[in-house]
Parts: sequence; C-alpha cells; structure tokens
Amino acid sequence: MSLLFSPLQIRNTTFKNRIVVSPMCMYSSVDGFANDFHLVHLGSRAVGGSALVIQEATAVSPEGRISYGDMGLWNDEHMRKPREIIDFVHAQNGLIGIQLAHAGRKASYQLPQEGAKKIAPEDKNGWQTVSSSALPFREGEPIPLALDVIGIEKVKNDYIASTRRAESAGYDVVEIHAAHGYLFHQFYSPLANNRTDKYGGSFENRIRLLLEVTELVRKEWPAEKPLFVRISATDWTEGGWTIEDSVKLATELKKLGVDLIDTSSGGNVPKATIPSEPGYQADFAAQIKKEANILTGAVGQINTAIQAESLLKQGKADLILFGRESLRNPYLPMLAAKELDIDFVWPIQYQRAKL
Repeated sequence: MSLLFSPLQIRNTTFKNRIVVSPMCMYSSVDGFANDFHLVHLGSRAVGGSALVIQEATAVSPEGRISYGDMGLWNDEHMRKPREIIDFVHAQNGLIGIQLAHAGRKASYQLPQEGAKKIAPEDKNGWQTVSSSALPFREGEPIPLALDVIGIEKVKNDYIASTRRAESAGYDVVEIHAAHGYLFHQFYSPLANNRTDKYGGSFENRIRLLLEVTELVRKEWPAEKPLFVRISATDWTEGGWTIEDSVKLATELKKLGVDLIDTSSGGNVPKATIPSEPGYQADFAAQIKKEANILTGAVGQINTAIQAESLLKQGKADLILFGRESLRNPYLPMLAAKELDIDFVWPIQYQRAKL
C-alpha cells in the first residue's frame, strides 16, 4: 500500500495520487501570453501521471511580473492558450492549478539567460516596482514605491479579476503565491516592512494584506474547488519571519477557507544562509500540519519516490510537490511506481515501454 499513489479528496476535487508538479517559472512568455511551449511543458507532465500540475507564477498585473518573460492573467486575452492547455491536461485525467502572483520589489528583472539582473524603470523591459516599503531587495537596486491605499486596492482588485479569469478558463486549483520574497512576503516579514499604518508593525498588521486578498479570492473562487497558499516558512535570518509565525498565519488562513499550505522557505533576504539538503523544508510542513491542523504540501529537494513515500508515512505532508525532479523527468510518476513496486496504469501510447 503506497501513500504516494493513494487518492486525496479536497472539497469536491479528487487527486488521483499525491504527486504534484510544483509551479516553476519558464520565462518563455511574451506580454504575459502562454504559447505552445507551455502546452507541451505542462501537458507532458500530465501525460506522465501527476495528479496536479501547477502552472508557473502567473502575474495578476504587468508590474507584478518577475520578468518580462512571465505569464500573466491580467486581461481576458490571456485565457485563450490556457484553455487549450487545461483541456489537454483534463483529457489525461489530470488536474491543473494556477499560481497567482505579484512579485512586488522582486519584479522587473532580466531573464535568467540574460543574467537575471534588475532592470531600472527607465530601461528597456523595465518598470517601476512596488512593495510594502521603499526598501530594495538588494543594495544598489532601484527603490520600489511603497504601496499607498490606492495601490493596495489595485492589488486586491487585480487578484479578484485574475481569480475570475482562472475560474472562467477552467482551472481546478488556485494557489496564492505568498512566498519567496514576493509581494505578500514583503508585507508579512519584518525584514521588508517598515510601515507604520495598519499594514505594518505588529504581526496582525503585517499579515493583513494577505488575509484580505485571500478572503476576496476565496469568495470569487468556487466553494467546491481547492485553494492553496504558498508561504515561506522562515526567512532563515535573525529577526525575520519564523516557523512559529507561519503556524499562526496558517491558522488564520484556514479560517478563511484555505485548504492547503504549500510550504517553502526563504527568498526574502539575499544573503540568508539556507541549509539546503534533501527534504530540508519538510519539517516545516509537518509542524504547520500538526499545529495549525491544516493540509500541507512538502517541497524542496524531494527527488525520489522512496523519499516522498517516507515523508507521507511520517505524516509530514499530504501532497508532495516535485520541482527540479519533474523538470528532469516529466514522467516521474511512472518510474516512481516502478520504484515502489506499485501497479500504475501507463498511458496507452506508452505501454510498450513499461518494464
């Protein structure tokens, strides 16, 4: 009996196994539009048998993109190609999610192949960034604008509009990206937030924007469909966000109808010391699951089926998100089943290769 290949019910959605393709930026869009690359990239992983494929961080506004190559969902035209992708994933008996994102001060960067350096607002492919406070991510980078009341309302409205488009397009899961030093993390971490209004200072104030947006998204997203939130469980830096803070945040998110905490870490401080090793974030998922009494997803250097199975059997998480390993092997579930000696139904087109 394998937990990795056991189904999981969340609201009215059944995940056929516990294998999820983690959202990973492809930096392959033009003006936010998906294309055939995304169809093949996401579709091949659905063919491989993952229960859920989560589309990369998808910006709710042009200024919310990490780079000019990011996907977007800030206008109705952006839904055209995703509808084709969604239909294909569903035809493979898979689920597809979308990670709605706003990069805040970590926006307006070059593509990775160009060096991933910050682009000044006045330069080609650059724009003015915004954040919780007028604090750059790295010393010497252009300073972001601290969001005022009007700017905060725009963020809320952008998430409402993008959630409506996600529902119209046919996605099965929405995940709010509140990790890795992006906008919501910039608000809830004291290392990036020096505000003195109701969105700064105390823990309750710093998590306010994320809670407000989550409540709005949950109201727009159908009650029968799951809502995930990805958070950074710790800043890995003294004086920053902690796992204890994450437990408290997860408790509040659960009250608003969030079903699962996708548990990552870091990204808010460029010089943080992160002890990266296989499964290094799984204990955070376990603590949040236990103390906040909410479903969690474990992610981060989970590379083998045996490792994933062990995390599930230890009760550390409910879903396992594979990132780099799914890039190396889009058909990961097929080989994972073989590794665990599980009878797994391969796509009929590929069955001649089954060993």
